[in-house]
Amino acid sequence: MDKRETMWDVYLRHGMSRRSFIKGCVALTSLMGLSTDAVSKVVEAAEKKPLPVVIWLHGHECTGCDESFIRSASPFASDLVLSQISLEYSHLLSAASGEPFEAHLKEITQKYKGQYILAVEGAVSTSDNGTYCMSGGRPFTQTLQEVAKGAAAIIAYGTCATAGGIQAANPNPTGSSGIAPFIGSVPLVKVPGCPPIPEVMTGVVMHIAFFGSLPPLDGEGRPKQFFGNRIHDTCYRRPFFDAGMFAENYDDAGSRAGWCLYKLGCRGPETYASCGNLRWFQGMSYPIQSGAPCIGCTNAGFWDNVPFSKRLPGYGKFGNADKIGLGVGAAAVVGVAAHAVGSLVQKQKREEAEAKKKAEQKASE
Repeated sequence: MDKRETMWDVYLRHGMSRRSFIKGCVALTSLMGLSTDAVSKVVEAAEKKPLPVVIWLHGHECTGCDESFIRSASPFASDLVLSQISLEYSHLLSAASGEPFEAHLKEITQKYKGQYILAVEGAVSTSDNGTYCMSGGRPFTQTLQEVAKGAAAIIAYGTCATAGGIQAANPNPTGSSGIAPFIGSVPLVKVPGCPPIPEVMTGVVMHIAFFGSLPPLDGEGRPKQFFGNRIHDTCYRRPFFDAGMFAENYDDAGSRAGWCLYKLGCRGPETYASCGNLRWFQGMSYPIQSGAPCIGCTNAGFWDNVPFSKRLPGYGKFGNADKIGLGVGAAAVVGVAAHAVGSLVQKQKREEAEAKKKAEQKASE
């Protein structure tokens, strides 16, 4: 890549109209979870800032995050790769391979040191000197540490990269973990999910590209615009939960009528994600809508929550969410109160984590 074009340059080169360019910027603004007030800033960035150089590394994983990404429809993954970012290295999406491909990675990391965005998919395997995950003839741990040094920002795509994923499930023979311990002090944003929603993946990388900074993060390092609500809070089955109407089996009358799936192991009350808002396949559906309870795939260690149909534990001395909707009168009031306390406990934990993180950052400065 000799000349770094802007997004506007790419539109002009393809003979596309100014109207199309503005429409694309409006769509990206919405995708990033920003208000319409930010459209002018997005347009300005798209006109003036060169397409961001992106390096996409693959560790111990199943390529599910890539498979999710290429199904993005707003924008299409092809538009993103060809018009909005400069993807220089990816095992799945790059045409090159072998020694020339690895040489290109080294060239790009040197040429754009401190400027490129590093996207990482997959866990880091540490057992036996990392020999369980090799790339280009070298342990992934080595490649990750070398490439991370020169990155302006790093995106951990998927629960494998954020917390180890299925590779880190008990008994974890490969010693797999998330990437955070191996990247030093480079700014990191975590996008968990197995896999993440494609539009969430796109929205995060474009926010960094346009604004040169990470989006607002919660206490766990996740972008608030996509992980600010629990599945439980945006679920269309929530009224049935509040009314105490639960499916007891996958094929009973309650299940067929769309009742709450909490008793079948739904992790919605403790899982933060955008499944209920953005949904999947161009907003068509998501697991709960298809009749399957949420398995909490954005949570660290969710693979060890087996069987997935096991009901959620209680909230300590406050009881558990089963108390919701036990009936009218005092029982229902107690249930709602228990659930409210549980929600407050979760909220307090998140706020404490955010405050602790800010204090650590301030201390390091």
